[in-house]
Amino acid sequence: MIHETVVTTLSKQGTAHVAPMGVRFDGNNIILMPFRPSLTYDNIIATRCAVVNFTTDVRVFAGCVTGRRDWPTLPAREVPCVRLAGALAHAELRLTRARDDPLRPTLTMQRVVDATHGAFTGFNRAQAAVIEGAVLVSRLHLLPREKIDAEIAYLKIAVDKTAGPAEHEAWQWLTDAIAAHYESDEPAHQRALS
Repeated sequence: MIHETVVTTLSKQGTAHVAPMGVRFDGNNIILMPFRPSLTYDNIIATRCAVVNFTTDVRVFAGCVTGRRDWPTLPAREVPCVRLAGALAHAELRLTRARDDPLRPTLTMQRVVDATHGAFTGFNRAQAAVIEGAVLVSRLHLLPREKIDAEIAYLKIAVDKTAGPAEHEAWQWLTDAIAAHYESDEPAHQRALS
């Protein structure tokens, strides 16, 4: 099972990077498989740590794939990294094994700290739709327009019926990015969620 999270890392120079990423749980380990090229991958290899953030603020997911990566962070407790300030929970990780691959390396990360900062009240349908929309935006350069248009039209139903202000804002960012992509000759986003 893949869980949609937000991974935060730091460069060797101390620059924070925030990226949505699906992760797998394996006992006390979390498995990350970032696409290459990836600042997340580069930062983890350089610093040997990361933080997985659990949030219902889907603006972070939509924002990251539409060029809005500057989200408030706080220092992690045990690893030299940062966590999202608005995360409901986070797990601080240390790299224990890296399996190289030209497309998607596998990083096995050991949980060092698990912390809860707020109650998880569940996702509504609009939040799930925004996350799916963010995945589509990250793959605009890979998928045919007909598939993008059909899936966005379906996801919009949930947004129209159940979204609050944050979900509407995130959805607008996504639809603006899709429109910009199809209006230009260059893909709006060249990278997957990494």
